[in-house]
Amino acid sequence: MMKETQASLNDSMKKAVDSLKHQLTKVRTGRASASVLDGVQVEYYGSLTPLSQLGQISTPEARLLQIQPFDKTMLGAIEKALFGANLGVTPTNDGNFIRLNFPSLTEDKRKDIAKEIKKIGEDAKVVLRNLRRDSNEAVKKAEKDKTVSEDDSKKIQTEIQNITDKFTKEIDTVIANKEKEVLSV
Repeated sequence: MMKETQASLNDSMKKAVDSLKHQLTKVRTGRASASVLDGVQVEYYGSLTPLSQLGQISTPEARLLQIQPFDKTMLGAIEKALFGANLGVTPTNDGNFIRLNFPSLTEDKRKDIAKEIKKIGEDAKVVLRNLRRDSNEAVKKAEKDKTVSEDDSKKIQTEIQNITDKFTKEIDTVIANKEKEVLSV
């Protein structure tokens, strides 16, 4: 039981950390990043399509995103979707490209974003704690059902705590790196 519990917990916690990293790619830093547009859906012939499938997204400058649609007739629909996405920037359409100019962040805005990052990190830690609790409950249930001895139960619970600590430290590192990126001018 110990090996299955550890493997399952490791997989679940790794997925939680990967989810955190994916969420943090969408957090705006001082530079423009195409990952900000990952969640943008555009109405394309009656169905919602990810923006990345409708055009080429590039970053010609540090604070500028440029979208060149494969089909020029989609410029208006893409622009409308960008307005609806609430990215905090206004798209400009010149007939060939849509440009998103990201203004530099003020000190207050950087601090707000850092707080948001900490909150996202804390949410990820809550997920880890819930996974730890579920694993510990499964071990205690197995001990109660007499499928695991009391000594083995304590060993497994200690190992569960060690795994949780390892992933918590990883989350702390990821959050600290992202905060440092946001707060650097």
